[in-house]
Amino acid sequence: MASFSFGAGNARKLAALPLYAVGRMITLLVPRSRDEWVFGCGAGIGDGALALWEVAAADGRRAVWLVGSRREATDAAARGIRTVRKSSPQGVWRTARAGVIVITHGFGDVNRYAVSGAFVVQLWHGIPLKRIGLDSPETLRLPGSLARMRVARPLRAILGGMFRGAARRIRILPAASHAVRGRLESAFALPDDRVPVTGEPRVDGLSRGSAADRRTLARAAIERAAGSVGQAARLVLYAPTWRDGAPDPAVPSPAEWTALVETLERLDAVLLVRSHPLGAGEYRPPVPSDRVRALGSDLASDVTPLLPGLDVLVTDYSSLVYDSALVPLPVVFLAPDVADYARRRGFYGRYADVAGEDWATDWTQALAQLASILEDPAEHERRVSRARDLSARVHEFRDGASSQRVYRAILAGSTRAAQAARKGRR
Repeated sequence: MASFSFGAGNARKLAALPLYAVGRMITLLVPRSRDEWVFGCGAGIGDGALALWEVAAADGRRAVWLVGSRREATDAAARGIRTVRKSSPQGVWRTARAGVIVITHGFGDVNRYAVSGAFVVQLWHGIPLKRIGLDSPETLRLPGSLARMRVARPLRAILGGMFRGAARRIRILPAASHAVRGRLESAFALPDDRVPVTGEPRVDGLSRGSAADRRTLARAAIERAAGSVGQAARLVLYAPTWRDGAPDPAVPSPAEWTALVETLERLDAVLLVRSHPLGAGEYRPPVPSDRVRALGSDLASDVTPLLPGLDVLVTDYSSLVYDSALVPLPVVFLAPDVADYARRRGFYGRYADVAGEDWATDWTQALAQLASILEDPAEHERRVSRARDLSARVHEFRDGASSQRVYRAILAGSTRAAQAARKGRR
């Protein structure tokens, strides 16, 4: 079953309104320090937050990472990162004291009730293909029981006001390119100056060093997470996106599982399945096979550094398609519900602009395309060329230095904000 939906999440936000009020009082009383930074990431110790942390730490910043689980604390300790439990009194204090707050998903990455007044850096967690934020009706969805009541409209208005108020606190939201910048400005209702085109820190590692070194490191990390696969085996990542609490319609049937495993054996390939952390779906073949392995967030919290170790990506609407274009990886698009998804969630542009006109609607078609990519050099090159073209459209920078550009933007922006605040007090 799904572990999260917008409806359930929004119901919790409405119920927590008194806590937001208390948090606001705390932030009015506690002075913030420009020298103190806090980091958080909804996906664990990784993503753009980790890339930016490394730059800030190298520059001697006083920073702490706010964690929500023992696993996160352990992962952080292995990297020498100081942590505080975000829900603890110290987590409230550190969030309320921080001059700079760095997040990747939402304010729940840190202590959501003590964010007001800080210089907030929202790194986000991928270039959006599906509509997000204010551009998507899902953002303000209510649970079924509330959605049918007369109070539904005013409740949505309250949620919309909360979302816009939260978005106004964001001072920097880095964009990968000018094309992506427009999506982020619209989704978060932010002005141009808050969405600088700096590139995304989260993908810096896909442009550093040689392609051969990146592949070697990524393959080793994959084997640590999913077990030995052998040097000759081709690795295929299947990464379905979140269905907003609904089950994934692409879960294979028993017959499709049989065909899938047979195809993988013939191609000497291993399918690594990475279901969305918030999604629903059962991805275990009826008969266990070493050809199908889990690579969930419990095994690898951040999948982006692993992309160079792959041979093919299979996905539907995941932002990984933009990340993988930097490798570049050939992609099979498996999307059985494009029309329904477009109606419920919506896309930026047309789905075909990214997937082409030949996306698969079931596993039979997807397996045929996968075999063609791995067996036909011409088809492999055609898909790689498509990935390069996509990368050129959405990535302004491919130099591995986006973290440094974002860090400089934070220093400049926070200095201007402090100067403006001092003038306002005179």
